[in-house]
Amino acid sequence: MSEPIVIGARQLEKRFGTIEAVRGIDLEVRRGEIFGFLGPNGAGKSTTINILCTLLQPTAGTASVAGFDVARQPNEVRRRLGLVFQDPSLDIQLTARENLEFHAFLYRVPKAERAKRIADVLEMVQLTDRAESMVMTYSGGMKRRLEIARGMLHTPEVLFLDEPTIGLDTQTRRHIWGYLNELPKRGVTIFMTTHYMEEAEFCDRIAVIDHGKIQAIGTPEELKGMVGGDVVTITTANDQAAAPLIGAIAGSQPKTDDGMLRVEVADGAAFVPKLVRELPVEVTSIAFRRPSLDDVFLKLTGRAIRAEEGSEKDLTRMMGRAWGRR
Repeated sequence: MSEPIVIGARQLEKRFGTIEAVRGIDLEVRRGEIFGFLGPNGAGKSTTINILCTLLQPTAGTASVAGFDVARQPNEVRRRLGLVFQDPSLDIQLTARENLEFHAFLYRVPKAERAKRIADVLEMVQLTDRAESMVMTYSGGMKRRLEIARGMLHTPEVLFLDEPTIGLDTQTRRHIWGYLNELPKRGVTIFMTTHYMEEAEFCDRIAVIDHGKIQAIGTPEELKGMVGGDVVTITTANDQAAAPLIGAIAGSQPKTDDGMLRVEVADGAAFVPKLVRELPVEVTSIAFRRPSLDDVFLKLTGRAIRAEEGSEKDLTRMMGRAWGRR
């Protein structure tokens, strides 16, 4: 039996004057999923998330979170959400415990339950021994773990993560994902954005949005299957002249990606020697590999997601200000 739908949208639209930011989105996220929401700047990603978090009213269509309509029942929705912003939002002049106590007060966690809940989330992120330390003494990874603990303190049904590990080193990011991967076992649904494609691999399903529309939804493997075959990257002595010639040999026109020509072929091992043999332009480097989520993103949007690093800061600040006015 499939899990119930926790986040749903039907023909969701948002217009700002003549600009259509979101154009008829249909979306379903089931309880316990880790759901990735990927898109470049201006794609409609930020607007959609703002609607789901009750910070914007939709122009048309409907959306619900945890069974409550985001437009008609915003307070009920907010009680069931946890948020981890991209920008730091802890009070570094307070201790970890004081940060959590303040959050518990804002979310009206019953006094009788606060101490136990704080102890539980600190243990979950292994910060019990630093509970009385001021946050200004924490490393970046420790602060992120504390923000995750804070987001879980009021036992949300849905946890929104905006670039949860941005700016952290690879080891710390892996450590944090050790905690995040455990949350669905507690019945928590994670809805996240990221520009780290290796992080998107942790998602059960991913939606790619561009130009206000969902371009594709599927598991990481299903999305990579959309690319098909192998991805060949080539640099030559004259890429401008080589591009149409490579297209003629490959049967599909190459795209430019990070200063290299990129083309999809059915069999990279057979294509590479054929290209080197037949291309009248000097090849300076060539490689092929299986498709990645980066390739999917580039195929669907025409842009590389890594160029979008740090691009959601205005969304994060807007979310933080609006949440503070609750």
